[in-house]
Amino acid sequence: MDLSTMNKEQLEAIKTTEGPLLIMAGAGSGKTRVLTHRVAYLLDEKQVPSYNILAITFTNKAAKEMRERVDKLIEEDASKMWISTFHAMCVRILRRDISYLGYDTSFSILDPLDQQSVVRDILKTRNLDTKQHNPRSILSVISNYKNQLIKPEQAISEAGGFQDELYSEIYKDYQEILYRNSSLDFDDLIMLTIELFHKEPNVLNYYQTRFQYVHVDEYQDTNHAQYQLVQMLAAKYRNICVVGDSDQSIYKFRGADIQNILNFEEDYPEAKVIKLEENYRSTKTILDAANAVIDNNTERKPKNLRSNKGDGVKIDVNVSFSEREEGQRVVQKVQELSEKYSYGEMAVLYRANAQSRAVEDAFVKSSIPYKMVGGTKFYSRMEIKDLMSYLKVIQNPFDDISFQRIINVPKRGIGTKTIDKLRAHAEQLNSSIYDAIRDADFLGIPAKTVGKLMSLLQVLDNLKEKSKYLTMTELVDEVLADTGYHDMLSSDKTLEARSRLENLEEFKTVTKEFDNDNPVADDNLFNFLSDMALVSDQDGMDDTAGVTMMTMHASKGLEFKVIFIVGLEEGIFPSRRVQFDDQELEEERRLMYVALTRAMEHLILSRAESRMLYGKTESNMMSRFLSEIPEELLESSSVFSNSMPGSSSEGSSFSRGPKKRSRIINTNTGTNFNVGDKVSHKAFGEGIVSQVKGEGDNTELDIVFKTAGPKRLLANYAPLEKKD
Repeated sequence: MDLSTMNKEQLEAIKTTEGPLLIMAGAGSGKTRVLTHRVAYLLDEKQVPSYNILAITFTNKAAKEMRERVDKLIEEDASKMWISTFHAMCVRILRRDISYLGYDTSFSILDPLDQQSVVRDILKTRNLDTKQHNPRSILSVISNYKNQLIKPEQAISEAGGFQDELYSEIYKDYQEILYRNSSLDFDDLIMLTIELFHKEPNVLNYYQTRFQYVHVDEYQDTNHAQYQLVQMLAAKYRNICVVGDSDQSIYKFRGADIQNILNFEEDYPEAKVIKLEENYRSTKTILDAANAVIDNNTERKPKNLRSNKGDGVKIDVNVSFSEREEGQRVVQKVQELSEKYSYGEMAVLYRANAQSRAVEDAFVKSSIPYKMVGGTKFYSRMEIKDLMSYLKVIQNPFDDISFQRIINVPKRGIGTKTIDKLRAHAEQLNSSIYDAIRDADFLGIPAKTVGKLMSLLQVLDNLKEKSKYLTMTELVDEVLADTGYHDMLSSDKTLEARSRLENLEEFKTVTKEFDNDNPVADDNLFNFLSDMALVSDQDGMDDTAGVTMMTMHASKGLEFKVIFIVGLEEGIFPSRRVQFDDQELEEERRLMYVALTRAMEHLILSRAESRMLYGKTESNMMSRFLSEIPEELLESSSVFSNSMPGSSSEGSSFSRGPKKRSRIINTNTGTNFNVGDKVSHKAFGEGIVSQVKGEGDNTELDIVFKTAGPKRLLANYAPLEKKD
């Protein structure tokens, strides 16, 4: 294995294999490369069996990439090594031994929509209003309890006030329903694994003995439960290697605890600490800006990133009048840079999803291709949820949550009264609706309805048998055919139904990928459903050409040659709710650091003097994070029109007298479009102008294209040519 390209610190991190090791890896410092080479070094040079190595990452994408890299580095078979996310690892552990906790080994994993459905049912049973008690807020409280390893009984006994008490009681109801359904939510995967280890020391001993070398990536993002799990697994051999960066700890809202990485040396007094400070991603200018910003934080391990890529270009700063103009300026800059960079090499980052609208609007109207990470997820669509619910019931007949979703989809004439009777009977038997249907004859349900229920049961039983010998793609086809779901959509001639059928076809690209990687086996359906439950936003990113739009949180771990950061205003970023909380403010600053260090070559920082957000127009001052960047790193034409809160305009290096505006370069400046004009568009072809609205840079054209139909475009930015 060739290690000649490694720098001194990287080499030391790779070869330090025994005892606790903290690798403090700055952004872009080659940590994934170090981690994969370290694993390969253990296998190749130290002759450690792959069976004894565990590597934990935070995304499936990172786990897949690490395995592929290790396979390329060594000739030995590393298939028995576990490289996975925390949650995927726990699924494997629980699949083998969850029966010790009274759950069925065919357990289901709930998605967020299923969880909300359970909480809504609990609120309904308790006669509570969902407007007053938001299910998502309650689930957030439950998630926090689980991340702190607090069980319902403890939550109830420690409750401090009416709402705490109520939500603790709801937590208890929620856990009882999940247990009855043999279902787990995301946080249960870790909490129940720890419970299993406490309850069955022999199971813990098995994994401690097996995993003699434990690696954890992104250690600064671990919460209390994950921290506890790692501690337990590594307790026997103490060969634990954690990689992370306290300056990139940005998931406090998910329970991440920065103290886990800051206190590593207290947990392991014999630990060795190695800093990776040479950055292979960004130019010196970008790193100097990031270092200057993060240097204002106190909760950190000091380090200073250095670049091996030269100074690079200065940082652009755009000041716009409104969020709409900010979107147009982003578009103009993208068009300008597209001569050097492809659209896929650029990304626009924002603090909150709500900010994306103005930029997305400008992209649509200028016909620039883009893709959004997050937003409405493919797997949340009705038809995909229905199909997944069928698959979950076939896998786990105890899953009443999924069963109730599909019992009358397609419509079978099974009403709510029948479902209520079945539910009541299931609760009496301490069983499932699936089992209760077998007694339908004795429950006062009309004979015609009993026939329909028995017919559905027959279909599901048959599909369960088929699932043992069909590929996932074949099983999906059988489910859609046998349940009548495909016919239901085919017979509906609306555009919406056609779109739903197309989405179901698109779903088969997912099943085909799974089939390519997994030979047909008895537990394929369980493994497929687990994979689907563990999908993250980044896993869903496609490689199609287009500017990427995402929140700063979603960008972590990614890199782009060009990065736009929009909305750099006080009250937006940093958010208004954190401005007087030092710890929260430091978290926001770390988020700025993460955003800045995504950029490889070109960085554009943007703010608007007034912005409409959540239905209100506000005028905010420049973000303090922008003022923390030294002026000499900024393009001289960059303009700041007001100073930071608490600073006088004379004292601020960013108040430069009269306000100027850099001119927006327009594609069609001087071209007047009128109703009836024939035009040609690069992507949409020929069309005719049907309406002209607005003036100047805000002129919008409604155009009816021969093939693409009606579109609304910005006159000055769309690639349009006027025809004679």
